Amino acid sequence: MPSAWDEAAYLVMHALSLPLDRLEAFLDAKLTQAERQRLGELLSRRIEQHVPAAYLTREAWLGDFRFHVDERVIIPRSFIAELLPDGLAPWIPDPAAIRAALDLCTGSGCLAILLAHAYPNADVDAIDLSSDALAVAQRNVADYGLDGRINLIRSDLYANLVEKSYDLVISNPPYVTDRAMEALPAEYRHEPAMALAGGEDGLDAVRTIVRDAPRFLNPGGLLVVEVGHGRAAVESAFPRMPLVWLSTEGHDEGVFAVPREEIVAGR
Repeated sequence: MPSAWDEAAYLVMHALSLPLDRLEAFLDAKLTQAERQRLGELLSRRIEQHVPAAYLTREAWLGDFRFHVDERVIIPRSFIAELLPDGLAPWIPDPAAIRAALDLCTGSGCLAILLAHAYPNADVDAIDLSSDALAVAQRNVADYGLDGRINLIRSDLYANLVEKSYDLVISNPPYVTDRAMEALPAEYRHEPAMALAGGEDGLDAVRTIVRDAPRFLNPGGLLVVEVGHGRAAVESAFPRMPLVWLSTEGHDEGVFAVPREEIVAGR
């Protein structure tokens, strides 16, 4: 979550409909009575009810990309977003060569949209078990004019995929452990639990994602999965699999990559 000061500043800018990238022209502006009232309502809900700012403003950002969000989806935040496409360059030297990509547990559709931008020749399938989440994803896909390239599918991970194969599969699945779920701050309790809860060790979804990935990856295909602080649990679950942990800003143990052939060999 952003800092309290960051969220307060963001709520002010949203209440005043100020642009995020050019504030200089508005430094001498004064609040109208209606703007003060609106800002007071937003701050009250943020402080007293612990509602995240993204739900109050109905928008969230990943880098330069804006997404509609509400309580039907978790707020977009993913280390994978930092890796598309340059961070995957050692394994995907030519982004134009990616023709089919899959985003498992797409939520708001944010990573599927980033995939479509990073790999301009790719058709993207975006999977989620929640019909509510897919409704939000559909809005975001339409906002970016990507209806013809991103296919939204309701499925429990790979269950409803038939005769599909991909050059790249990514996933930011539920990975919060049972113990951590019990201790979540109030802000996170506004998010859908099914998008967070990963079972006793956080790997309920991850095990299936890794185990079944070779069926859906083309030869030479790559699997990329985000697991938060679950590196130790992942390495314990797949001791013979040569996982590569990818560096992102502020965190070097949250995302792993593994080629299809290494998954098969490491079983």
